[in-house]
Amino acid sequence: MTDPSRTAIQTPVMPEQPTLIVERDGVRYTLLGTAHVSRTSVDAVRAAIDSGAFDQVAVELDPQRLQALTDPDALAKLDLIKVLREGKTALFAANLALAGYQRRLAEKLGIEPGAELKVAAMEAKARVLPLHLIDRDVGLTFRRAMRSLGWWGRAKISAGLVAGMVATEEVDEDQIEKLKEGDMLESAFNEFANETPALYETIIAERDRYMAARLRESTGGAREVLAVVGAGHLQGLARHLREDVDAPAHIRETLEYVPKKSSIPWFALILGALLLTGLAWGISHGGLKLGADLLLQWVIVTAALTAVGCAVAGGHPLSILASAVVAPFKPFRPTIPSGAVGALVEVRLREPTYADFMALRDDVRTVRGWYRNRVGRVLLVFLLTCLGTMIGEWIGIVRIVGKLAS
Repeated sequence: MTDPSRTAIQTPVMPEQPTLIVERDGVRYTLLGTAHVSRTSVDAVRAAIDSGAFDQVAVELDPQRLQALTDPDALAKLDLIKVLREGKTALFAANLALAGYQRRLAEKLGIEPGAELKVAAMEAKARVLPLHLIDRDVGLTFRRAMRSLGWWGRAKISAGLVAGMVATEEVDEDQIEKLKEGDMLESAFNEFANETPALYETIIAERDRYMAARLRESTGGAREVLAVVGAGHLQGLARHLREDVDAPAHIRETLEYVPKKSSIPWFALILGALLLTGLAWGISHGGLKLGADLLLQWVIVTAALTAVGCAVAGGHPLSILASAVVAPFKPFRPTIPSGAVGALVEVRLREPTYADFMALRDDVRTVRGWYRNRVGRVLLVFLLTCLGTMIGEWIGIVRIVGKLAS
């Protein structure tokens, strides 16, 4: 016989809005499925909270996404130097790509994506109701998604994110349909998620389980909880809320875990070994003159191509110089990319203004905007300088091997 305290019942909070109710551990969870680009969903959320039937509210957001929705100055408060030093440049670029995608949606549809989640948070605050942010941090989701892919998959997504930041074409109908089903990340990664089951698992299925655990963990003492989530999460969230028996804290910690990268920089070690072996071989067979010639070629090639990359990015002359000086030492300091050095110098010399941050989401949609905006230019310096160093390293190794072979 089915336990009535753990059944899901479909019931409308408002016409055309899918709703499931799950009762567990003395708490009744009303799961309201929304579309992230629907005025009807906005009205349904407002009506549900205004009904006074709920004593707590939960939303499919994490603190970072809530801040982005409710605080127009959030981006301007970013510490760009901290982003560079902590190696979070790729995540920052991913967030920019997502923001650009949301901006294109807003222009096409005339409504801010996620408006119903913003309304839920604001209405809960206005009625002094406890508000729970139950979604996993978007940075954790992004890192777990990237870890689930091979090298080629990560390269495709990285290229797609860069393209997404500068894209100007309209959002297609398939993506809009995904948003009507209610998940922003699935829509943004639609092309990749359809081709890669592991990516779908990380972006959608894992988050269903994570949000169910967060609901159980954070709503103790409540009787009636309204959870506002994308309609695409409704069935999975209800199933996990009914069926999961593991402690919610354990589930959350498991789904927040990101395997650390190997502490051994194999690529840099191999590159350094090739370089040192080549130099040693040259000295032993051609004397110090040949060894010095090989070393000079390495320094010139890596420094020159690094400088070219930084210059193409529009870097300050001192940023170009700093990047070029450290580039030849890259195999022996693998944790400090030459692009990071150039970008840090660029930030110090051309500190981004408040206006740069506020205009960033629009400026990165054009090539000219990237160079005009100081934040965008810092990102360009980081990316193109690193690319220049990488090309220089391979050319340098090839030239040393060719010199020895001749």
